[in-house]
Amino acid sequence: MNKLENKLEKIKASGQKALIPFLTAGDPDLSVTEKLMVTLAENGADVIELGIPYSDPLADGPVLQLAAGRALKAGTTTDGVLDLVKRFQNYNDTPVVLLVYFNQIYRRGIERFCREAAQAGVSALVVPDLPFEEAAELDSAAQAAGLINIRFLAPTTTDERLEKICKSARGFIYCVTVTGVTGKRTAMDPAVETLLQRAAKFTAVPLALGFGISDPGQAKIAAQSGDCVIVGSALVQKIAEANGEAKYDVAGSFIRSLKSAIEEGESHGGHQNRNCSACG
Repeated sequence: MNKLENKLEKIKASGQKALIPFLTAGDPDLSVTEKLMVTLAENGADVIELGIPYSDPLADGPVLQLAAGRALKAGTTTDGVLDLVKRFQNYNDTPVVLLVYFNQIYRRGIERFCREAAQAGVSALVVPDLPFEEAAELDSAAQAAGLINIRFLAPTTTDERLEKICKSARGFIYCVTVTGVTGKRTAMDPAVETLLQRAAKFTAVPLALGFGISDPGQAKIAAQSGDCVIVGSALVQKIAEANGEAKYDVAGSFIRSLKSAIEEGESHGGHQNRNCSACG
């Protein structure tokens, strides 16, 4: 087990659910990002997902596209992001997961990228534009470096493909709650509950719900069904709208509200709680 697996295993054993907030690294600059990471960790984040900004983030909606643009304009580079993670991990043990598009990995060299990410303290990679069927080379390099290549599932995933993905997964499985890109939604797709039930037949790896979870109410509902809750666009938007030191106050307050809602959702609700011995 690496740091991510250890953390999620402890959370699962305690019957709790994990909160995984997302930040775009370098928005508005890397020094602010580092302080924001500390703020998230101090206010309830169990894992931090950090995005390396990319010029063509095809899985991201308008909020994260703008964030990536601001970060790139500020001069954010892959080297800078890895240095940031290394600094953060020197004094904070919160696991860090990198969201990175495959071209960024390929351009650097797959083995080199995985090796340097692991050396920086990264626990896992989330690569939204790399299909499961084409991930063998990255899987091999990641495993050799001690990293996890996170799997994705969506309500549209076929049964045959879902079984293969689940049986090869480690860390957590990123369950996409909507058909489309990231961003705020008014409701979660009812098909997500069915997706989780389908996945639970083939894996005990934590199921993380992401894409579209934007407020405490939705986080509570997600926690009643999944094992982890991922919140990105709503947090990034709130930070972008705040000025100066207020960014940290806003981020901390929002994370606390999400954590509180998730703790409420940890009690029995939705489908059978996979982490609860009383549920069988």
